[in-house]
Amino acid sequence: MKKVFSERFKSARLIKGFSLQDLANALGNQLSRQALHRYEKGAVIPDTEKINLLSKALDVSPDYFFRTTKVELGEIEYRKLSKMPQKEASIIKEKTKGYLSRYLELEEILGLRNEFDNPLKNFGVITSYDQVNKASIKLRNAWNLGNNAIFNVVELLEDKNIKVVKLNVDEAFDGLQTFVNGNIPVVAYNVNKINKPDRIRFTLLHELAHLLLNFGDATERAKEILCHQFAGAMSLPEETLRAELGDHRNRLSFLELGNIKKQYGISMQAIVMRAKDCGIINENYTKQFFFVIKQMNWTVDEPYDYFGIEQSNRFEQLLFRALVEDQISMSKAAALDNKSLADFKKEHQMIL
Repeated sequence: MKKVFSERFKSARLIKGFSLQDLANALGNQLSRQALHRYEKGAVIPDTEKINLLSKALDVSPDYFFRTTKVELGEIEYRKLSKMPQKEASIIKEKTKGYLSRYLELEEILGLRNEFDNPLKNFGVITSYDQVNKASIKLRNAWNLGNNAIFNVVELLEDKNIKVVKLNVDEAFDGLQTFVNGNIPVVAYNVNKINKPDRIRFTLLHELAHLLLNFGDATERAKEILCHQFAGAMSLPEETLRAELGDHRNRLSFLELGNIKKQYGISMQAIVMRAKDCGIINENYTKQFFFVIKQMNWTVDEPYDYFGIEQSNRFEQLLFRALVEDQISMSKAAALDNKSLADFKKEHQMIL
């Protein structure tokens, strides 16, 4: 139990972004840095009064420190995360682990299995756009998506036993992917980009490419290009794009790009890159388009918006199911939801 407490205590501290001295200061020096160091090293477990002090300072429930659900993150494709300060990177990793520990514990309580089958596991090494395109078609067929727009990418991934974690972290972070405990796939995205759901969708599909595809010994830059192409192909199949734009175009209007964005949830810039990859427009026009985009300051904020909703209620549904069926107590439900009992009751009065 000392080992469990020390690991969870350190995780809570890192999520908060505190050093041991920061935490001591936040506690008004009611506990010294040396005492906190002993807790973190597993030398001793504090008493109930001190645990309550720590839980308030770190914004976690006392139950948090003793949660034993195993969560081991595999290798993470960092991308932009690798350029972040270590403190921010630690916050992102520990928040991911914290959410997954609650999610997996809830599934254990309900006796649910979370086996994942990768429809592309035997596809072979991906080295070209043509292979990316074929892989996207195979995955769409395996998941019965047809050539239509994907209504909700987050919900789709959760339905396929891929855990989706939304993180409230530094705006420089887009997303990450990894496997938990060796066999549970996870993708994470930044909830601070919620006002740009098309960007969230593209990020999730990009991370999905990292999860499902084998790129062999390709360089990081080559991998990123192929993952971007996969995200574009999943968002907007070639057959669908040709139906919208035709087989060959000399130029495109912002109005038609905006309409496609609104329907399929893919940015205008990604649509143009997709059209280039499909041979509908040429390299020269693509360069002209991006020059105009930059001149108009539309690189981040495009003139047309996608208003789709990217979310899944699976965790909440499982939580309410366990609570209503008396498999967990109200206080346990609050702890799993990472809320105080009072806040949980106030938020969910209708189920009481």
